[in-house]
Amino acid sequence: MKFSDIIIPLIIAIIITTGLFRKVDIFSEFVNGAKENFKTGISIIPTLVAIITAVGMFRASGATDFLTDLISPVTNLVGFPAGCFPLAITKSISGSASLAILESILSEYGADSFTGRVASVMMGSSETTFYVLSVYFGATKIKNTRHALPSALIGDITGIIASVIVISLMF
Repeated sequence: MKFSDIIIPLIIAIIITTGLFRKVDIFSEFVNGAKENFKTGISIIPTLVAIITAVGMFRASGATDFLTDLISPVTNLVGFPAGCFPLAITKSISGSASLAILESILSEYGADSFTGRVASVMMGSSETTFYVLSVYFGATKIKNTRHALPSALIGDITGIIASVIVISLMF
């Protein structure tokens, strides 16, 4: 048996044991937490619908293909695969849309191609920045994101650049 097989049951057991030791009504606390999270879930639905709709419209309009064709001379000069450009743009906005783009990249170029490898590393090395900021900051009613957006976008750009460099060095 691996540690990873028992970690979740172990955490649950620790929580229940701690609750019993402190004489906390575990079930009612769980129900109260579930109610609060349900309210949060309901409050973020409009944001989710807006993001999914915007990404769908962007892809369906052909804008991603147009931008890819437009920027491919520049991306080819710096060694960035043009086929990864839609993923680089979309990953910051929507995880599910970027997963669909990754699937199309892998189908078109192959998983063992330079483009496929860069796309795979890029997928794992960047975050859905706008999704996280809009949903979580919206749910907690934070209006001033201050340095969160620039920091997150710098992290995304770093992940994109690093994916090209790492794959270039390794393969």
